[in-house]
Amino acid sequence: MNSQKRELHRGLEERHITLMSLGAAIGVGLFLGSASAIKLAGPGILLGYGFAGIIMFFIMRALGEMAVQKPVAGSFSKYARDYLGPLAGYITGWNYWFLWVVTCMAEITAVGIYMEYWIPGVPRWVWALTALVAMATVNFLAVKAYGELEFWFALIKIVTIVAMIIVGIGMIAFGIGNGGIATGIKNLWAHGGFFPNGIKGVLMSLQMVMFAYLGIEMIGVTAGEVKNPEKTLSKAIDSVFWRILIFYVGALFVIMSVYPWQEIGTHGSPFVMTFKQIGIPAAAGIINFVVLTAALSSCNSGIFSTARMLFDLAGHGEAPQSFSKVTKSGVPGMAVIASAAVLLVGVLLNYVVPAKVFTWVTSIATFGAIWTWGIILLSQIRYRRSLNPGTKLKYKMPLFPAASYISLAFLVFVVALMAYGEDTRIAVVIGPLWIIFLVVFYYAKGLHKTKRDIINKAS
Repeated sequence: MNSQKRELHRGLEERHITLMSLGAAIGVGLFLGSASAIKLAGPGILLGYGFAGIIMFFIMRALGEMAVQKPVAGSFSKYARDYLGPLAGYITGWNYWFLWVVTCMAEITAVGIYMEYWIPGVPRWVWALTALVAMATVNFLAVKAYGELEFWFALIKIVTIVAMIIVGIGMIAFGIGNGGIATGIKNLWAHGGFFPNGIKGVLMSLQMVMFAYLGIEMIGVTAGEVKNPEKTLSKAIDSVFWRILIFYVGALFVIMSVYPWQEIGTHGSPFVMTFKQIGIPAAAGIINFVVLTAALSSCNSGIFSTARMLFDLAGHGEAPQSFSKVTKSGVPGMAVIASAAVLLVGVLLNYVVPAKVFTWVTSIATFGAIWTWGIILLSQIRYRRSLNPGTKLKYKMPLFPAASYISLAFLVFVVALMAYGEDTRIAVVIGPLWIIFLVVFYYAKGLHKTKRDIINKAS
């Protein structure tokens, strides 16, 4: 590795970061998590995804406002450090690393489960380890090669979702696969109404809804490696939001129109059910391949983002300096190895823990994501206050400051709902304990005193 060169390469193009963010956000939240969310909310889940999507739009515009003006590695960790203080930047960087490590632990374990469909009898940890090694290796490629692979990973998922939406519309409007009898959309209200479990059901589903949007903020993490940041970031942020909203709301609208909501998840994947309905016998195998690539894609993106966060933290003296070294191809190699090493522990942990821990893992990751999104909003508010009157922004957040404060209030509300829910309550315990640990470590190691000296030495 080149210990002198500390610059990331700007090798990512617009199509790369658009598909990378889609790939990170379209994963277990849609293919696995949506069934549990529908069970809680019924068709009313569409309202949950829609409203949460509007909040995510404001959060992404807040991030874009800063990222277009200052495209740097570390993104929201760097902005938190600049506008909220060194401690906020330190906590945010390590918290984002933690949430993606937790998420990736679930993803690599899921790979083992998916592979059992084709090759039963092989221990799951073997496939989990294989997936981890493969994705860590991919992250050592030049960033453009990494972006190209992630582009195709994400494209597989997107094509599948679009195909399912088209097939579903054919059933709804023309009765394709249903003997020529159009199903219509009456299933949205025919089984207990649009809100069969009341508004409470929609509210209790918001944790899984927000988990589904986790990853959309990754556009900000790529800012330090994007060609022509001003044009690329602004266009990608807007397009990614609308595409994710369409994919989630569109796919779930079609699924719940075709099948009664209470049957979804009881007869296998709704994607498998839909393709089998029109006479595709290999539907289960096709969808298994898609969810496998979805897990690999999310793990791939997770290692990418965690390595960039460690790189940024090391540059500010808040992580080992070896993490600031880059390879000849401009990849933070030691940071990639460190994240993969922790995930290796995750292979073992996920091998021995019960299945219910998956719910805990997703809720803990959601808490970490909410912290990140909240920091983005707070940083953007302080950023606006720091500007001179009359400053023209290249990319502006709409409805500021009302949109920022409404979005913050919504995030706090979701955390309160997680504390209320029995299965998600653990996240409101583990999350704050992790934050407290980081604060204690920050002061115990004297990082608040030595940070300035380390930065001067590094520069």
